[in-house]
Amino acid sequence: MAVQKSKVSRSHRDKRRTHDSLSGPTLSTDQTTGERHRRHHVTADGFYKGQKVLDLGED
Repeated sequence: MAVQKSKVSRSHRDKRRTHDSLSGPTLSTDQTTGERHRRHHVTADGFYKGQKVLDLGED
């Protein structure tokens, strides 16, 4: 089992953890409809990069 030689200070431990936080998803605005959506994903209306790619059949 690995055992540390000396105590790691709070400062050193926190410096190592600076990049561990999670960020929220990156959002984009569709060129045609102006709808907000996740980048590189189809909007709820079926648009991707300003073009209609899915026909969702409005009920």
